[in-house]
Formats: sequence, structure tokens, C-alpha cells
Amino acid sequence: MDEFATIDAGPRVTGHGSKAWMAEARAVLRLGLPLCVTQLAQMLIMCTDVFMLGHLSKTALAAAALGNTVFFICWLVGSGPAMAVSPMIAHALGASARDVVGVRASVRMGFWSVAMLSLPLIGVLLCTRPILLALGQQPLLAADAGRFCTALFIGLPFSLGFQVLRNFATALSRPAAPLIVMGLAVFFNALGDYALIFGHFGVPRLGLVGSGAASAASFAFSFFAMLAVIAATPALRRYRIFHRSHRIDAERLAEVFRLGLPIGMTMLFEIALFNGATLIMGGFGVANLAAHQIALMIPSLTFMVPLGIGMAATVRVGLAAGAGDRAGVRRAGYGAMLMAIVFMSGTALLIFLFPRAIAGLWFADPAANADVIALTVSFLYVAAAFQIADGLQVTASLSLRGLKDARAPMWIAGASYWLAGFPACLLLAYHFHLRGLGVWYGLAFSLFVAAAALMTRFYMLARD
Repeated sequence: MDEFATIDAGPRVTGHGSKAWMAEARAVLRLGLPLCVTQLAQMLIMCTDVFMLGHLSKTALAAAALGNTVFFICWLVGSGPAMAVSPMIAHALGASARDVVGVRASVRMGFWSVAMLSLPLIGVLLCTRPILLALGQQPLLAADAGRFCTALFIGLPFSLGFQVLRNFATALSRPAAPLIVMGLAVFFNALGDYALIFGHFGVPRLGLVGSGAASAASFAFSFFAMLAVIAATPALRRYRIFHRSHRIDAERLAEVFRLGLPIGMTMLFEIALFNGATLIMGGFGVANLAAHQIALMIPSLTFMVPLGIGMAATVRVGLAAGAGDRAGVRRAGYGAMLMAIVFMSGTALLIFLFPRAIAGLWFADPAANADVIALTVSFLYVAAAFQIADGLQVTASLSLRGLKDARAPMWIAGASYWLAGFPACLLLAYHFHLRGLGVWYGLAFSLFVAAAALMTRFYMLARD
């Protein structure tokens, strides 16, 4: 048998031994590296928002942190079905290399899921202020966060639609398409922030509301730019993903939700833990909340690389699983985890050695924000400690997604983050009076638990 069996989704490794492991590693890297850069570009957009708002005021930064907490919870619920598109396509092409109809139907049902979920999620966004007040946040911050989300909500369906298109391109091993779009979106968002927050280029100075409007515009830009790139790419255009878009494929729509809702809940459990930590920080004052937001940006940035590798593993594991190749499943999954260990070891060292230099990057006047910087440094030491665990849990989880194993990772995430992590955050923050630092110790503990459980689950499913 040939070493590679080439299909639309990329080369499938079919050999054995060290040669096959190296070939699979190259395939994962070939797909994963552009995805990593795409993820970093997406995070760069968020970092730009934080940087601009940090130069506006720390109160604006804290309010945006609360508003984004509500927005990303809504986004995660909606993005789960969109992300189910990738493993569905990978399995289809692993079983039949030219299943054009199956690929098109999976993408089309992904868009139907976006249409069905967007309206209720937008309703939640418009209730940001009363939600935050009910959660005990300061009235001024809750009001500002509500105004921020009122400007941001229109971007939600565009952001979810972009995820469908992105997963379509990724499953077909065309990661350059979303990479191009996100590269353009970084500049688009930066210009929007600069103009709308501070009132440049003849635009009114809108402050915090301007940041929300710029983000919404960048989501819309990303969606339409992705459509244009797909139309310009023959390998993607030939699937005619909007052909008979009004027709519902009941079986595939059910699969989109059957896989997607647990995927969304898995991500929600993790992100909600970190957002829950943000809400706890809000009770400790503006300095703790601003420091938490800045410190969280750093592991969020480093997380994008193992996330990109894990997304590649979803496709590679899915191709092997669709073809019934258990050895290929192990090569793709374990190879992705090893890459995550290597990369996150390096980032852990950098964060541990230079926390103060990193913290000082976010303020024009570090002396005036010395309290925030000191807190940020203490949080970054904890972030350095959980880097490897964070990389392992995401690559293991996404490898399981390639096996269409969605429910078990959901329960593992729920137990790790909310039965272990969140009680630890509360106990350390309040009972042991560690405040913000206790919250970060609890976050680290939850990631270690999740990594161990998810790696065990993959071992059990991938063994002969």
C-alpha cells in the first residue's frame, strides 16, 4: 500500500513504524501551523481591543471584560454546532474520498444551526446589564458593559457564520483561506478601534461603545471576506456550499446538534470557568479585574498554538477514523499532544522569566498603574505553571472530537472545571483569603484534572 492515500482533505498516512509517525507529524504540522497563526491572529484582535481600552481607562477595560464575558458565553453556545462541521466532513471524506454531496450538506446544516440559534442568543446579549446586576457586579460597570454589548450584538451571527466557513475550509486541508481572512481582519479591527474609540479620521469619539462597534464590524468583515476567498479558491468553490441552501437535511441537522451542542457545552464549561473567575475578580475591585484581564490574555495567546494543532488533529483523527484506521488515529492524536508539550514548555519558561516586562506592555504609564502590574505579575507565575496542562487538555479534547466523541469530553469538562476547579477558586479566594491569586490557583488545578482525564479517555478509545 502507498504511504499516502491522497483525498480532498489531504494525505492519509497508511504505513506503519517510525516512517508513518513522521509522515503523520508532517501532515499535522502542515495543516496545524496555518491554523495556529490564524488562532493567534484572532487573539491579536482581542489583544488590540484590550490594548486600546487600556489606553482609554482601566474602568473601560474592566467593563469590556464583563461585556465580553457575556458575549463569549453566547458565542460558545452558538459555535458548537458550527464546529461539528469539521469532524463530520473528515469522517465523510475518510469513508469516501469524493463525497461532495455529504460535504455540502454538512456545511449547509451548519448554517441552519447558526440561523436557529442566533436570535435567542442576541436576546441574551441585549440583557447584559440586568444579568450582570443579578450576578452582583458594580452598577456602573454593569451599565457600561450593557452599552458595550448593545454595540457588539449584531456581529454575533456573522462570527458564527465565519466559524462554519472556517471549519469547512479546515476539514478540506485549506487552512490558508481563514488565515488570509484573519490577517486582513486584524488590520480592519485595529483601524476600527483607533477611529471609533478615540475619534480619529473624522469619526465621533465613542469610547467603550466604539470598541463594541469595531468588533461587530470586524466580525461582519471576516464573514464576507471568507466568502470571497472561498469563491476564489477552486478546490473550495466546487462544493457549491449554498446550492439548494433552503433544503433541510434532517439527518445531518440532527447530527450537527448531536455533536455540536456537547462541543459547545465542553467549551462553555471551560470558558465559563474563566469568565466566572472574571466575575469573582469584579468583586475584588477594578485593579484585580483589570490585572486578571491582562494576565488572562497571555495564556489565551499561548493557548492558540495547541488549539490550532488540536484542530488539525480533529481532521487527521477524523480521516483515520472514517477509514477505520485505528493506528492512524493514535498517530494523529498522540503526535498532536507531543507537539503541545514541546511548545507549551517553551512558553512556560518565557512567562516565568519575564512576567513584569509582559505586564508593563499594556499601559502607557506603568507607574500610575503599579497596583495592576503587581497583581498581573503574580497571576502570570501561575499561568506559567499550567501551560503544559492547558496544551494537553485541548489537544486531547480535539483529538476525541475527531472520533466524534463529544458527550464524554463534555462530562469530563463539567466535572474538571465546575466540580473541581470552581470550588477550588472559591475556597482559596475566600476561605484562605488569597483573593485573586487563589482564583488563579483554582484555575490551574482544574486544567491539570482535565488534562489527565481527557488523555485517559483518548487512550481508552484509541487503543487496539
